[in-house]
Amino acid sequence: MATRWTVTIDCARPVELAGFWALALGYVERPAPAGFGSWEEWFAHHGVPEEEWDEGAYLSDPDQAGPAISFLRVPEPKVAKNRLHLDVQVGGGRETPWETRWPRVVAAVERLTAAGASVIREEALDGRPDHMVMADPEGNEFCLL
Repeated sequence: MATRWTVTIDCARPVELAGFWALALGYVERPAPAGFGSWEEWFAHHGVPEEEWDEGAYLSDPDQAGPAISFLRVPEPKVAKNRLHLDVQVGGGRETPWETRWPRVVAAVERLTAAGASVIREEALDGRPDHMVMADPEGNEFCLL
């Protein structure tokens, strides 16, 4: 049996960054744990000080297929290239024909740059564009395929 896991992203502005990634991935705000009407109720029940309630944000896959994502406020800024990044397969991945996949990638680049992402570079394979290396609003790298 596989072990459940989540992705945690350290950041300066958890709620804003979670909003960007919800748009990028089609994720939704993660519901409060069972038995609680809200995250605030859960925090209070577990004795989390009120001044810490906005130090995180949580997303989940609405289809329950992908991992949950947590965004946690940290005091230090990002200072180096990610050693781990997401490949967001907006075009369907490399098994999708290029003529179908690449226009989807271009459309996603436009949508995500409008939401605060930046393009780092376009990568080519066999003489034509293959994927885009991008950064989210806080500089975390990811690829669009």
